Amino acid sequence: MPDTAHDHATLCAAVREGGALALEHFNAGVKAWQKADDTPVTKADLAVDALLKERLLTARPDYGWLSEETEDDTTRLTTARQWIVDPIDGTRAFVKGRPHFAVVAALIENGRPICGAIYNPATDEFFEAQAGHGALLNNAPISVSTRAEVEGCRMLGAADMFRHPAWPRTWPPMDISTRNSIAYRGALVASGDFDAMLVMTWKNDWDIAAADLIVHEAGGHMTDHRGNGLTYNGADPRHRSVVAAGPALHAALHGRIGDIVLPG
Repeated sequence: MPDTAHDHATLCAAVREGGALALEHFNAGVKAWQKADDTPVTKADLAVDALLKERLLTARPDYGWLSEETEDDTTRLTTARQWIVDPIDGTRAFVKGRPHFAVVAALIENGRPICGAIYNPATDEFFEAQAGHGALLNNAPISVSTRAEVEGCRMLGAADMFRHPAWPRTWPPMDISTRNSIAYRGALVASGDFDAMLVMTWKNDWDIAAADLIVHEAGGHMTDHRGNGLTYNGADPRHRSVVAAGPALHAALHGRIGDIVLPG
């Protein structure tokens, strides 16, 4: 049987090293160009991706690999475990010199994350979790908030999304903030710094797998907006929506949005 504790230690060491490399590029100034899908990429994205791939696949060459910055190799679908990586989540913030990015990696088994780490080197916040062992921020245990009410909650999301006229019910006043990194948003919900996050646009495995585990190990829920659990390492790595919060607030949010049918 694979040694999950060893895999978790390997993952965390690689993510820390990747974060140090990302921070070097961040402090030196960053130039970006557009990929075919019109999203930005930098030399730092590619350098961190290469580092993580070398560290993780050298340690476990029989594991699958899925990364935002690597062409997908569908042989991952036949492996027992998979590394899922976003070398720099929040590249737009990274390019603009904002400290709202993270190096992200998760280990998947049977469609679910069993190890995960999210490292924001600009703020020196290292979030991690191993299934069944709780969630940590800089080696200290963390937990989601106990808030139950939507009104007044500290929400991570796009303010214009909540103002959109298509909502069947107007949202109550909330303290709305955002972060470019979706993974970092999830980590901040896990730590209780924010009460919830909501995304109603397509996201990928590498954006959310590590955060999913960390939120759950911190006592919260991360699902799609209809309340369905998220499964990873499928042929299509995309997810239509993401909501994360403590149990009571997650239920309240689901009561507002669970019946909405999104296009696509």
